[in-house]
This record gives sequence, structure tokens and C-alpha cells, in this order.
Amino acid sequence: MAPDLKPVYLIAGSDRPKVARAVRRLRDRVGVDAAELLFAAETSGDAAVAACNSLGLFTDEARLVVVEDVQRWRADDAKAVAAYLQSPAPATVLALVGEGVKPDSALAKACAKAGDVLMYDAPPKRNLPSWVAAELRRRGASAETEACRALAELVGEDLEALGTEVDKLATWAQGEEIRVRDVEQLGVARAETTIFSLTDAWGRRDVGAVLRASESLLERSPREVTRVVGSLASHVGKVRACQALAAEGVRPREAAGRLKMHPYAAEKAFAQAGNFSVDELRDAIVRLARLDLAVKGGSRLAPELELTRALVEMTRPRDVAAAGG
Repeated sequence: MAPDLKPVYLIAGSDRPKVARAVRRLRDRVGVDAAELLFAAETSGDAAVAACNSLGLFTDEARLVVVEDVQRWRADDAKAVAAYLQSPAPATVLALVGEGVKPDSALAKACAKAGDVLMYDAPPKRNLPSWVAAELRRRGASAETEACRALAELVGEDLEALGTEVDKLATWAQGEEIRVRDVEQLGVARAETTIFSLTDAWGRRDVGAVLRASESLLERSPREVTRVVGSLASHVGKVRACQALAAEGVRPREAAGRLKMHPYAAEKAFAQAGNFSVDELRDAIVRLARLDLAVKGGSRLAPELELTRALVEMTRPRDVAAAGG
């Protein structure tokens, strides 16, 4: 076995793409043909130990035993592995892979004592755009900050699905910078609700884009009108709060701390606030309250139609609304 390989690696965490890469690197170092894959649901700790010992009897070359989903194991399984690690098979590497394994668990402590513990936790939702940017750089690609945010919003918190979309875009870009339009055209929506395109279009007062975004949202989740209304109301409320803070001379970064927003989101909200008057944002809040009542049974019109009417009223400039009314 290579001198720099340790007898055991615990590779765990909710960032499944990073966990998979770590396992793949280990398999590449040992040799794909020299690896045996087991699953904790059908393999006990004693059985995993037996596999390690039996492999070591037949060869002096490095061998790898990978056990997936070790979060399923119980105390007796961890004890069996801990006992094995006191005198591990010299030619065998044991890789324990799972999600939700606590760093202070008996299994993690035993692995840390005899080998390495590698924890890869998924980033919080607000940091997903940074995760996307880092994954693109790893693939030799780059993207606008807003494009990273757009992809994170489009796909959601499933990092495996997000990684698949990153791979696709990086391959397609061929070294060119990825833009928001590329994400909108090539990305596959997987998130339960994708609201960024709607709020962005409203913020720049683009009625056509607002209606297209709304239609796209409802095609994916036709029964989620109330959720769309709630998300839009939350966003408009934040823009209104940013407008009030801007009037006091507060800068976006400081406002982000006060409002518990990501700095990038605060900067965007400040920019959008500049596109509306104080009265327009106040009226938008009132209009959304009326819309909420309407879609919850307060109107005989279809909820989708009520949403469309409200979006047009809230988005088009006031002078246009007056001329049309």
C-alpha cells in the first residue's frame, strides 16, 4: 500500500458532489479494479471488517473497501470498526461514506484516531451562488455573479442536480463567460419555486419579462399562486425597507446587516428601490395584500388572472398606468 494512504477514511457530509469526488480520488489512487463497494443497509460493521481482512490475505498491493451510507450503522457496527482499526489489514484502505455522521460520534472518533475524517457540508442557501462560482472555476469556467445566483435559484438546494447543471454550462461555454441569459436558456429548473426571474423583472419594470416569468412559474407549479404572491410580497417589502434606509443615508452593506439580507441581495434591492417612488412601493404592498385575499377565495376570477392583473399594475410606470386607466 502507498505509504501516504491511511487505513481508514471517513468521508461524510451533505455536499454530495464533494463527497463523491473525494471517494473517486481515493479509488483512483488505489486503482478502480482494486476496489470493493458495499452498502451499510446490507453490510454490518463485522461484515465490512471481514471484507477488509479477507482482501489483505491475498495480496500485498493496496486494496480499497468502500462502505456507503454508514449513517445507517448502529453502535455495534461502530464498535466492530473501532476494534478493527486497532490492528488494520496492512494492504487495505477502508472508506466509510455517509451523510449525517456527527464529528463527535464514536465512529468518527475511531476513524480520526487511525486515519482521516473528511467532512463536506453543503453551504447554506444564501451561499449557493458562491458554491456555483467555485465549482465553475474548478472546471475552468467563469460566470457573472448574477448568473451564479440565477442558476442557484433555478435549480435549488440539490447539490447533485446543481453540479450537473454546472457541468453542462461549463462544457457549453468553452471558456466564454457564462451570463444570465445562458442560464435562462440552458438551465433546467428543478427548484420547487423559482422567483428570482419574476422579482428581477419587476424591479427593472419590464412588464413583458414579468408576465413571461409568471407564466413560467405557473407552468412548473400551477397550484402555487399563493406561494408566488407571498414571495413577491416579501421581496417588495424588503425593497421598500431598503428605499427607506437609503433615504436615511444608509449604504447597502450596512442595510444588509440590519435586514438580515445577503449583501448582494441588499445591493440589488437598493437598485430596484431607485426605480420606484415611495408612493409606488406603498401602493404595491397594498395591491399585494388585495391580491392575497383574491387568490384565497376573495374573487370570482381565476387566481392566475388576478396575479397577472396585479403584476401589470405593479410593474408598469405610473404615468403609463394613468394613461391606460
